[in-house]
Amino acid sequence: MNADDTTSAAVLARIRRRPADERSILFSGATIVTMDPDLGVLYNADLLVEGDTITAVGPDLDAGDAVVVDATGTVLGPGFVDTHRHAWEAQLRRIMPDVDDLGAYVMTTLAGYATVYRPEDMYVGTKLAALTAIDSGITTMLDFSHNSRTPEHSDAAVEALLDTGIRGVHASMGPHFGDWDKQWPGDLTRLKERYFSSDDQLLTLRLATLATDEIAGPALAYGPELARFAKDLGIGVSVDAVFGTASSEAILRWAEDGILNPDVTLIHATGLTPAAWKAMGETGTTVALAPTSDAQIGLETAIPAVDEALSAGIRPGLSIDVEVALVSDMFTQMRTLHAIQRMRAVNAAYGTDGQPARITTHDVLDFATLQGARTNGLAAVTGSLTPGKKADLLVVQAEDLNNMPLNDPIGTVVLGSDARNISAVLGNGEVRKWNGHVLDVDLPALRREVHASREYVLNTPVA
Repeated sequence: MNADDTTSAAVLARIRRRPADERSILFSGATIVTMDPDLGVLYNADLLVEGDTITAVGPDLDAGDAVVVDATGTVLGPGFVDTHRHAWEAQLRRIMPDVDDLGAYVMTTLAGYATVYRPEDMYVGTKLAALTAIDSGITTMLDFSHNSRTPEHSDAAVEALLDTGIRGVHASMGPHFGDWDKQWPGDLTRLKERYFSSDDQLLTLRLATLATDEIAGPALAYGPELARFAKDLGIGVSVDAVFGTASSEAILRWAEDGILNPDVTLIHATGLTPAAWKAMGETGTTVALAPTSDAQIGLETAIPAVDEALSAGIRPGLSIDVEVALVSDMFTQMRTLHAIQRMRAVNAAYGTDGQPARITTHDVLDFATLQGARTNGLAAVTGSLTPGKKADLLVVQAEDLNNMPLNDPIGTVVLGSDARNISAVLGNGEVRKWNGHVLDVDLPALRREVHASREYVLNTPVA
């Protein structure tokens, strides 16, 4: 392995010497986990990036005038895809690590801290969450931005995504509690015209809503009116707090009303009835699981609903959810889901002649990449290292102390690696992380902004 290439300032300088649209990069000699069902895993192979796009994957590619990066001893994989994170909360990370239940989170964060947020606090939290995502290999993040108190709050959240260079999905929703301008959902029309006018850009827009009126009243709950609004605007819908009997009944109503489809994502999906799952499977509705959230906060059954999703023919995406109580990275989501499902499978078969129906490391990596992209409406854009897709990828050092020797590349990524092993991240063909560091970030300045915002939020009385 040439250890100087994805850590070398000289290589980075050569990459950045040309504008992105005139640039080619060839990663050579890597183990490539494409997550493309037709390509699989390629050993001692090359990957060519031209501009913002992956143009070729395979052995012995012609480098042409590309900058050649010796990727021997590394695993190349697609960037992870986060299907649901409340990014604005990031400056409140782990403020309640042992939260007792959903009610405690709602009353402390949504009825408390959220009500004093200014647009600048929205910006700082969202920026911090997005940069952290990039650092841990997440190149696409759906920001379920449910604190859109004013148009300026929404603008700040979108601009934070823009400034970080992440492939961001801004899912806008009005707040649960406190004073706000009641501009949602109508303001999404303005947002689309201002920030989302092109179909070929890093950011996309979705409507964010809740499953039922139990938490915040009927105005925020999904139904025919919001479904028509999203359809007229040509955007997808992400529905949070989907769990239990009330959500199961709502899902059956949505199916009858014809407002369940592949452009709708249901988040959590714990404790749902078999009839609800049947309706979801038949309509092609997508699902975003939140493994650590379901288990740690204890949402309904507290068991991530992967078995239920797979039984309904749905391969789910994965998500981070709330950093006030949870981890920030996708490695933990994959491992949590992998362990919980396999525990359940063995437990169900224990003492019988049955064989446990266990998911694999390939399954959870698929959920974290290709299925996450599909869940976010971006399957044609990202989620696998397929020629023609955008160059969203990560480079994992397989010869680091905690990973060597490389015996199984998917197992190494899922079970062995963490953010420290990611030497490089590309998003849309741009280098976002190199030599283990996120680029173009003034960390001392960011730290000052984060601490100042945190102090304001914690010390401002709730009205």
